[in-house]
Amino acid sequence: MEHTGTIVKVAGPLVVAAGMSGVRMYDVVLVSESRLVGEVVELVGDRAGIQVYEETGGIGPGEPVYTTGKPLSVELGPGLMSSIYDGIQRPLDVIRAKVGDFITRGVRADSLDRGRKWEFTPRLKAGDDIAPGDILGVCPETTLVEHRVLVPSGVRGNLSALDAGSYTVDEPIGRVKTPEGEVELKLMHTWPVRRPRPFARRMTPEEPLVSGQRVIDAFFPVGKGGTACVPGPFGSGKTVIQHQLAKWANADIVVYVGCGERGNEMTDVLMEFPELKDPRSGEPLITRTVMIANTSNMPVAAREASIYTGITIGEYYRDMGYSVALMADSTSRWAEAMREMSGRLEEMPGEEGYPAYLGTRVAEFYERAGRIICLGSDEREASLTVIGAVSPAGGDLSDPVVQATLRVVKVFWSLEDKLAYKRHFPAISWLNSYSLYTDDIAAYLEREMGADWIPMRDEAMALLQREAELEEIVRLVGMESLSPGDRLVMQTSRSIREDFLHQDAFHPVDTFSSANKQYRMLKLVMSFHHAAKAALETPELNLDALFALPVTEDIARAKFTPEGEVEASFDRIEGEMHKQIEELISEGSGT
Repeated sequence: MEHTGTIVKVAGPLVVAAGMSGVRMYDVVLVSESRLVGEVVELVGDRAGIQVYEETGGIGPGEPVYTTGKPLSVELGPGLMSSIYDGIQRPLDVIRAKVGDFITRGVRADSLDRGRKWEFTPRLKAGDDIAPGDILGVCPETTLVEHRVLVPSGVRGNLSALDAGSYTVDEPIGRVKTPEGEVELKLMHTWPVRRPRPFARRMTPEEPLVSGQRVIDAFFPVGKGGTACVPGPFGSGKTVIQHQLAKWANADIVVYVGCGERGNEMTDVLMEFPELKDPRSGEPLITRTVMIANTSNMPVAAREASIYTGITIGEYYRDMGYSVALMADSTSRWAEAMREMSGRLEEMPGEEGYPAYLGTRVAEFYERAGRIICLGSDEREASLTVIGAVSPAGGDLSDPVVQATLRVVKVFWSLEDKLAYKRHFPAISWLNSYSLYTDDIAAYLEREMGADWIPMRDEAMALLQREAELEEIVRLVGMESLSPGDRLVMQTSRSIREDFLHQDAFHPVDTFSSANKQYRMLKLVMSFHHAAKAALETPELNLDALFALPVTEDIARAKFTPEGEVEASFDRIEGEMHKQIEELISEGSGT
């Protein structure tokens, strides 16, 4: 039976109710006769501060509050894939069919379709002993995703029945005898969003999340199971980078969380993903994607729910043994929601008005990422990679949200508006960004890219650093005042920036570069640098003619070479490069 409290105060998304003794922190409550979903975030005596995830306009003191006795939870089971939910896991397509284009207050819809039947194929049989995390069987969820039905946490015993057949998510598929009695098993179960899902053990990431974006994969890679943040000012390309990662990252599952961003950005994802083909399978990308849409015109408090809903769904697919990538765009909007709720709760503010626990909440979110061994008897390895965009006002990296994020993540992709204004995309600064996974994944890179990849990449980064030092001299006294060696550094650095790092997200070929293509592209640039450096030893060499050789145009256009033509085309360019430089040396030496 529901316990009822009474509203005594309404302040935006905060509702204070009296008569709430016996209620626990983070319990879900239903506010007013409209039954708006809320979560208890403060308890003082018999009064509860409730964070309401729906619009509270028109609600006033004296109205009832109904308790559920349960924490905010998500439904986990087949049917999640290809879905789009709001922050509290209501399916937006079902709500649209019910009430039209705008979400009505108090509208309800099951997160998982109760009428759809799924073909279940058991992997275990009656008489088997089971433990949390064991795979009971599988359902074909989409053409790309096999849904593995897991033994829920806390269930351990002997299977008394497990049958193949067609089931809805809430029909029993079997029974298990436990010390506490017989328990029914279903295709779905629920999980509290604020509690991390358990695993056997955590491991260090040893393989990169390959994104096909050259500046990321080559210079600042993120490990599978790692964490990264993308801070940058408005217009610098945060969302485009998130979209690119969601499209091309070599993850089995993508969870895309739009947290307080503009609606047109989620619309872009919805329009593009059914059309785009997965580069590995040729199937539409939407078949391995779950979307959580909490746009800027939705209730501000629901941003917190969307973050936790997304990470819990990501953990669920990770527990099946999949590699999962979660994109959160943007965690700044979540932090702003925390700041608003903290202010309405009259808590002592921290820096810039954010709550004092901002850093703790951010750390708790990112720490749910990781490369792990799943629970279960079959030792499945899986990973959950979390990449969060941060939107500091004016691109100020001293912003408390950026600083709190940088304390816990290991990859920093610093977006700069000055690069974006120069039309250099992705606008990731090669001077400010860093990755702390480089040593962990070094063995993988040497194995997959070649033993010379890391020294070559380090040399390229050193050239870019040297270019930054020389730019001040060039501004003061001009390029002609530099020595031939320094002029070559400037030329090669320009080639690294414009021919290698610059990438067109909307070009059908350049939008994605395989690991091999990245290796060959950078090798072309560095081979020209080394050959030109050797040529400088020749007296009377025409430096301008060296930099204007026709092969430099071929190197610049190499990024648009289709993947199937990389080997032949790049071999030809490399041969032409050495031939043209040798001819120029012959002219300079008078032979």
